[in-house]
Amino acid sequence: MTKRHMHDINVLFDSVYNWADSRNLIEDGDPNRQMLKVIEEIGELAGAMAKKKDYAIIDGIGDSFVTLIILSHQLGFDPDRCLFQALSEIEGRTGKVVDGVYIKSEDESNS
Repeated sequence: MTKRHMHDINVLFDSVYNWADSRNLIEDGDPNRQMLKVIEEIGELAGAMAKKKDYAIIDGIGDSFVTLIILSHQLGFDPDRCLFQALSEIEGRTGKVVDGVYIKSEDESNS
C-alpha cells in the first residue's frame, strides 16, 4: 500500500494554473490542442496499466489530471465546478458492475 498524500485540492489547482500560466498555456493556449494532450496522457496511462507499472500509472493519472485542469481553465470553467457537477449527476445513479465495469440502469435497458 502506498503512502497517502493529503493536499488541499485548491492549492493543487492553483499550482497547475501557475505552472500553465508561466508557460503561456492559459493566455495563448489552444483548447483543441490541449484536448489532444489530454488524449495523449490517457493513452500513456493505458500503456502503463497494460504493463502494470505502478509508478507510470500514478504519473499517468497525475498528468491526465493536469491536462484536464488546464483544459477546463482554457475553456473558462473551474475544474472543481466540473467535478461537482459530475458528482451531482452520479450520486443518485443506480446500476451494477458487469465484467468489472459499472453499467448505469438506464444503459442496461438500451443494450
